This record gives sequence, C-alpha cells and structure tokens, in this order.
Amino acid sequence: MNWWTTPASDTQVTHGDRFWLYVVAVIIMLLLVIPTFIVIPMSFSGSQYLEFPPNEWSTRWYGEYFGSAKWMRATVTSLQVGVLTMLVATPLGTMAAYALFASGHRATRAFFMLLITPMIVPVILVAIGAFYAFGRVGLNNSISGLVLAHTAMATPLVIIVITAALRSYDLNQERVARSLGATRLKAFFQITLPQIRFSVVTAALLSFLTSFDEVIIAIFVSGGANATLTKHMFSSLRDFIDPTIAAISTIMVIVSSVLLLLTQFLGRRGK
Repeated sequence: MNWWTTPASDTQVTHGDRFWLYVVAVIIMLLLVIPTFIVIPMSFSGSQYLEFPPNEWSTRWYGEYFGSAKWMRATVTSLQVGVLTMLVATPLGTMAAYALFASGHRATRAFFMLLITPMIVPVILVAIGAFYAFGRVGLNNSISGLVLAHTAMATPLVIIVITAALRSYDLNQERVARSLGATRLKAFFQITLPQIRFSVVTAALLSFLTSFDEVIIAIFVSGGANATLTKHMFSSLRDFIDPTIAAISTIMVIVSSVLLLLTQFLGRRGK
C-alpha cells in the first residue's frame, strides 16, 4: 500500500482523495511566505534602494541598523513594551480563563465573547479609542500607554490558549486538594498550574509577539523617545524607503519564527 492510497485520517478518505486540498494549501502557503522570503535577500543588497534580486551583496544595512542610535532606542522600547505586556497579559488572561472555567455559570460563554472582543474588533478602532482615551489622562507617547493598549490585544489570546488547556484538565483534582485543607489559591498553584504550565509559557510567548509585531496601535499611541520599532519602520517607509527596513524585517522574521517554533515545541511537550 503506497502513500496515495493510505487513509489520511480515521475515515477512509485517502491522501489521493485529498491531494487537491494539499495543492491548494501549498499554493496559499507560498503566497503568504514568498513576500517574506523576498525581503531576506533584499536585506543583503549593497544598493541605496530596495531591489530584488540584489546586484551587489553586502551587510551594509545591518551595520546601519546596529550602528544607529535611533533604531537601537526603538528596538529597546519594543522589547521593553513586549516584555511588560507579556508580564501583565499572561496572569490577567490566565486568571480570566480559570475563573470562566471554574465558575460553570450559564453566562460564561457571554463573558468569554466579551473578553475576546479586542480580537474581533478591527485594530484601527482599538487604536483610535486608545488614542482619545489616553489623551485625556496623559498616557499617549508613554510606555505605560503602550503596555495597556497591547495588553488589551494580547489578553484575549492568552485567554483562548489557557481555556483550551483547561478543557483537558480535570478540575476534580483541585477540588480534592481543597477538600484536604488547601486554599483555592494554594490548590491552583500546586495542582492546576503545574499541569498547564506549558500552555502558560506558550501564551506568554504569543503575547510578547503580539506586542512586538504590532504597528497600528503603536502609530497612534507611541511617539518621541518611546516610539516602537514598528512605528519607526512605518515612518521610514512613508518618508523615505530606507533599505535598513529590509534588514530589520529579516531580524524580526527570525525572532518571530524562533518564538513560534518554541511555542509549538512547548505545545507538544504539554500534550
């Protein structure tokens, strides 16, 4: 029996029957990935302008990036905001997911949909709302404002990941610990959290990526010395097409890919 005639799942559908689906999936993946792969060789061009394929190979633009105080300051800001967003969104999302899971109330689904609203609403609307709200309390162009806005975007993702982990967890284990005298908090940290720890770490990494790669909210809320890397990239594309952007994009792709692969690895270990 060859690959073509072997079942593709528990049903009798074979790989041959699904071959058209594989072709469509590969085409879609190529359309999504090829633009990214084009940027990588462009970052090694020695030309003053973006060009593909490069006529001259050079690491000039990587030197421009690492040697620029402006780009380094923006990178530090993005890393700082990403880490702070991760530290705020992860516990908030975990507590929310646990509360919804443990309550068993009939309104749980409604509260769940309400909490993930920032993922449903267009980001531009969230950015405009944050801009006007933060303007009244002086949080625009500040690290705190960025962290709050990015936390609103990252927390729903944490809730979804932790909720999925809790659905495969038997809450009776925690109830037994509480019946033996443990408080709910102690039972959570000693019984529940160790069993979903890989999902928590995965959610933390995804919340960091959500903040690190975000640009629309950063355009509205960040500025000055607290401008993020993505905002500087957008400004550079708008004002002058600087090939340094290609080098930065390549670095961001590598960082994002490594973190996503790490989340997949942790997800497999957590199963």
